Parts: sequence; structure tokens; C-alpha cells
Amino acid sequence: MSLRAAVAVRRGTLDLAVDLEVADGEVLAVLGPNGAGKSTLLRVLAGLLPPDDGVVVVDGRTWDGDGVHLEAFRRSLGMVFQDALLFPHLSVADNVAFGLRTRGTAKAAARAAAEAWLERVGLAGTGGRRPAELSGGQAQRAALARALVGGPALLLLDEPLSALDARTRLVVRAELRRHLADFPGSTVLVTHDPVDALALADRVVVVEDGRVVQAGTPEEIARRPRTDYVARLVGLSLLPGTGEGSQVRLDGGATVAVAEHATGPVFAAVRPESVALYVARPEGSPRNVWRARVVGATPHGATVRCDLAGEVPLVADVTATAFAELGLTVGAEVWATVKATEVAVYTR
Repeated sequence: MSLRAAVAVRRGTLDLAVDLEVADGEVLAVLGPNGAGKSTLLRVLAGLLPPDDGVVVVDGRTWDGDGVHLEAFRRSLGMVFQDALLFPHLSVADNVAFGLRTRGTAKAAARAAAEAWLERVGLAGTGGRRPAELSGGQAQRAALARALVGGPALLLLDEPLSALDARTRLVVRAELRRHLADFPGSTVLVTHDPVDALALADRVVVVEDGRVVQAGTPEEIARRPRTDYVARLVGLSLLPGTGEGSQVRLDGGATVAVAEHATGPVFAAVRPESVALYVARPEGSPRNVWRARVVGATPHGATVRCDLAGEVPLVADVTATAFAELGLTVGAEVWATVKATEVAVYTR
């Protein structure tokens, strides 16, 4: 492993204790809500905050631990922040070359390396401009070039796309993915956006309240969330309960019919598009039908996402047309149905 970190930090109400390993060429996304400890972890890896306990080892060299704390400027790392943070008084090329110059690289060599990286990130010809002359997406590309120009062992990305508008984010995300695929070192991406994590990372760790609560590939995280936070991010209703054969008895007392045999502590997960809503109890005998109340309604692309309260709390996606035709409003009473075959069940 290029990066091995096991760190503990206690600051105010935050009690962070996280273990990470990231291989050469691997991108690890650290996903979590605000206040979970993501940025604190990144500050420790960057050398900006000494851990209270633990170690940080990169390429076999100790950066933190055993009485060692290597200052940030002595670490072989590159960092891209939420905002590009380019020096406004320097040209774009001089910004990219800044790290090389501080390490003693000759001016001409540093400038040549900077110009080469600007070309690689699609900014050829912009080296003589000032950062204020760049768009937000261009500034982030310049920041990425600055982070990579020195060939770091570790690349740290702190919400690198969150300040961009939706259209620019799509373009820069695709560019970033291409450059990360070519980067030979280890990358740690901190984000609260599941799309960034799913699109850019090889593995994901989810941090809540200073602890890793789930880890796996993006596909595993999206398919089988283990906390309500992760389930909400990927658009699932997560229902903890106990498997009793062809049904799951939820911790709240209700039961959910399932298509597969289940025993012991399990999660039942339901996708919003699998929930059908009716203003009157539907005819026939659906195996899963519950009374519910609409407690939230949010436009979500071509649909309206409805938060439902009741004996089985759910999230449902309905088309805007259906939402209007059913006369749905916050506070409306509805019937919700889910086919047993649409309920995913897995061990807690």
C-alpha cells in the first residue's frame, strides 16, 4: 500500500478514529455528512494537523507517528481544494510552477513543466493569464495541474467539484477521471456528493460521527447501504428488521413481504421507483400495502420525490403529471404499495 493511515483526532465534539489503506493507482473516496470528520482527516494526511494518536505512512516513509511529524511542505503530496485558491498576483503558469520553484527547481525547467501540464489539462495558451481571467472550471483544472506537476506520491482532493455549476461539473469531472486514471500514486477524495464518489473512486469509505460505518466498491455501497445516511444518498428506503422466512418484521413492528427467504437481522431496501401511490386502497391483494402520509415533496428531475411517513417510512418517485392528477400535497393521506420482488434483503 502506498498510503497507510490509522489516526485519531479529538477536537471539541469531534472524536475521529479512522483507518485507511490506499494502493498505488487507486482512488479512495471518503464520503460523509458535514461534521463527520472528513476534512479533519484530510488535514491530518496533508500535515496541516498533527493527529493525537496513530500513524501516517506513505511509500514506507513515516509522515506521522513514532515521534515523527513531517511538515506539509516536506510531504510528497498534491492538494486540490473546493476553491482553486490560485495566487491572484501570479500568472497561471507561475501558479502551477509554484511548488516546483519552492523545491529548488530552476525557473525555466519549472515553467516548462507547468506549460506541459497546462496543455495536458486543456489549458494550453493560458499560462500568461491571471487567475481572474479564468472560468471556474479552468481554475480547477489549473489547480489540478499545480497538484500533479511535481509527481506526488499522494493526491488529496477536498470537494474539488462542489463550487462548480452543474454543467461545468460534468465536464471537469470527466477530465478529472481521465487524469486520475493516469496518476500512479494514491488518491484520497473527500466529498459529500455520491455522484462524485461513484464516478471517480475505485473504493468508498463512509464516515459518520468520526467512524467508518461502511466500506466497499461504489457498486457495493450503492446496492447495499448500511446506514440511513448512505441509503438517502443513493435514493433507497432502508428498513432494518428481522427476517422471518418470506417476510421481514421491521424494528418498528410492521412487516414487509419479500420474495427471498430471510432469517435473522437484515436490512430491507426499497427503491423510490418501486413504490406506487394511490389515493384509495388499491384493488386486488398486493402483498405490501400500507397507509402513509406525504410529509415532503421535492422535484427530482422528471419526477417528484415524496417522503412518506407511516408504519413503513418510504420514499416514492412519481411523475409530475401523476403527482398533480392524484392531488398530492404535503399532508395528503395515501396508500403505498411495493411488490415483494422489488424489496432487496441483505444481512445487517
